[in-house]
Amino acid sequence: MFFFTADWHLFHKNIIKYSNRPFSSVDEMNEELVNRCNSIVNPSDTVIHAGDFSYGDKKTTREILRQLNGDWIFLLGDHDRSWTNHKSLRQIYQRTINKNSITICHWCMRTWPKSHYNSWHLYGHSHGRLPSIGKSMDIGVDTNDYYPYSYNDIERIMRNKPDNPNRIRRTR
Repeated sequence: MFFFTADWHLFHKNIIKYSNRPFSSVDEMNEELVNRCNSIVNPSDTVIHAGDFSYGDKKTTREILRQLNGDWIFLLGDHDRSWTNHKSLRQIYQRTINKNSITICHWCMRTWPKSHYNSWHLYGHSHGRLPSIGKSMDIGVDTNDYYPYSYNDIERIMRNKPDNPNRIRRTR
């Protein structure tokens, strides 16, 4: 199973206030994000995190990583420089799952690879404040009660979204 998420902002005290998160401290937020994730992600699942995972240093962030279920793929966000070699993180990740072409990036794009064929775009960064267009959506934890989205969640949501504005209609 695949899961998608973004914008955890571990160890980031100001994100609680900025995004009006329901946590009284960074420790509570970090613990709750790990618990909610592990309640739905199994060790054999793949989790794609679209940036801004942690404000912490390498040691404290790696302690959190050891607690998480799943095989994690991290994309670069604005705040991922303190815990990892940010030059090794990709900015864009593309994958096809069940014949659905998906482009994932921390930042929202107006067009993306294969968007003219109605492909999907998953992004973070905006903490639920930027409306999506077509088959795009914000996958940040602030938009899903601090849980990752499963592929099945995304597929169900995309079925009800309008076509991409640049979709090419095939004619015969």
